[in-house]
Amino acid sequence: MDMLLPSFKFEISLLRSAEVVAGSQRLRGADDRGTPPSGDQLLGNGGFQECTGLEIEMDMQDYQEGGRNNGVIRRAGRAKFQPLVLKRGMFFESGEGEQRANAELWQWMQDVIDGVRPIRRYDGIVYVKSADNAVRATWTFERGLPAKIRGPELNGKTGELAIEELHIAHEGLRLLMPGAGA
Repeated sequence: MDMLLPSFKFEISLLRSAEVVAGSQRLRGADDRGTPPSGDQLLGNGGFQECTGLEIEMDMQDYQEGGRNNGVIRRAGRAKFQPLVLKRGMFFESGEGEQRANAELWQWMQDVIDGVRPIRRYDGIVYVKSADNAVRATWTFERGLPAKIRGPELNGKTGELAIEELHIAHEGLRLLMPGAGA
């Protein structure tokens, strides 16, 4: 089958979310389907070997209608979004002919820990790329927060600088349709 992607990688971009004033948040999805998040403040671009958490779970609410003894009525409840987990990769910044690790991700987490307010949130774009570097799928998430960062296990023999694991809690997830701004 030519449709399988036997070898692929993931790239992610984090863009500063729009600030929300209490009571004025516009829910995404009504008229902006298929458009990636946009913002003028880029936290960084990164490449990772593994990505999990691209899932949505709906709360189902059972209603037991009186007189109906052969079953219950099921109603859709709230959506729950799992944290995005990125493994074995790093965010990078381009320099003079080289790419080096971007410390902004660690600073973002430190600002949250230190109580810097307002908390910076970032929208993100996850690109699934094939071995030939062609984008095969694009996911977006909204209003992400750093939930966990795990650095590499330092070993003088390997010299790794990668982020071993990054968890991003977020408030929305979409799969963009092909050709929609990817």
